[in-house]
Amino acid sequence: MPGNKGVKYEGPGKVEVHEIDYPEFTLQDGPGVNPGNVGRKLPHAAIIKSVATNICGSDQHMVRGRTTAPPGLVLGHEITGEVVETGPDVEFIKNGDLVSVPFNIACGRCRNCKEGKTGICENVNPDRPGSAYGYVDMGGWVGGQAQYVLVPYADWNLLKFPDKDRAMEKILDLAMLSDIFPTGFHGCVTAGVGPGSTVYIAGAGPVGLAAAASAFLLGAAVVIVGDLNEQRLGQAHSFGCETVDVSKGDPKDQIEQILGEPEVDCAVDAVGFEARGHGREAETERPATVLNTLMDVTRAGGALGIPGLYVTGDPGAADEAAKQGSLSIRIGLGWAKSHSLATGQCPVMRYNRQLMQAILHDRVQIAKAVNATPIPLEEAPRGYHEFDEGAARKYVLDPNGMLPTAA
Repeated sequence: MPGNKGVKYEGPGKVEVHEIDYPEFTLQDGPGVNPGNVGRKLPHAAIIKSVATNICGSDQHMVRGRTTAPPGLVLGHEITGEVVETGPDVEFIKNGDLVSVPFNIACGRCRNCKEGKTGICENVNPDRPGSAYGYVDMGGWVGGQAQYVLVPYADWNLLKFPDKDRAMEKILDLAMLSDIFPTGFHGCVTAGVGPGSTVYIAGAGPVGLAAAASAFLLGAAVVIVGDLNEQRLGQAHSFGCETVDVSKGDPKDQIEQILGEPEVDCAVDAVGFEARGHGREAETERPATVLNTLMDVTRAGGALGIPGLYVTGDPGAADEAAKQGSLSIRIGLGWAKSHSLATGQCPVMRYNRQLMQAILHDRVQIAKAVNATPIPLEEAPRGYHEFDEGAARKYVLDPNGMLPTAA
């Protein structure tokens, strides 16, 4: 049995790489593990040797101390790797398969899974529907920013790449299939992006950039990305997006300068609950700003895709209401304009196979769009720090030295 190392959350602003237990086919107790999951037998699971495992903006919310995540939690839910061992109930996934792991953990048996709603599986988290690896209040499944990780319900959850050598040639692109590419795509699909659409995407972090690339893939005519960070806006501009610096004022005015009218067909929130204000309030946290702006700039009858994360518990919020996830949203405006709003985890399995094909057949260069940057697992603390400082990069951890371009 090989050793194992993983990235642990040690408290606000601090992550460290530690020796951790090698995965077993029984869920063990540990930080954040729901008592109802302790001792759960997993004959349907597979052990994955991580080839790539990414740092996500959702991880940053925990690391900033903006959730109730406990110290010692092994982080990471964006996993791509090689199967090295399978449980006795795994029938179709084999050792040696190179696979993408959807960040949603799903059983494939419950009503929601059967309806394709894998982001809200009813059987993997005793607290509430929905689960993910290495994430607060998600059942306590051990995170994937590690050399080895356990994936339950392997036959159902894992997406096998059809040609291992061909997949390794595009591994940085394929590493985006576990979360941000499907998540950005889902934001655009639920917003109704299609051929000829004008689209406003709030946020030029990796999910926002993935949403922008997805909007082009879906046929959008104009994709406008708004952010406060000049480098991230430059990254969006590098593959054809128009950009809006929200620190300079109301996005509506800048959208009018681009389109000749102050509204778009569709809008996507890729920021979430740590949103800041616009213009003079750009340095002040205003958690409802993005949602209200999207309702303001989206045409009547349009839709808003909301893949940006919102939580039910935010100990770092500025007021008591926001600490409970209660925000001052102008729902009356959205009602008056007959907007449709779609929220929640992206059901990754709804999209990942099709997006894999788009990558393998050169229809999209998602790693280039999000500026995927591989670094060794040991440098995860640096990656977290630089990402938190606003680096226009998607950091991809290389736990086992298998990425061809690792720095």
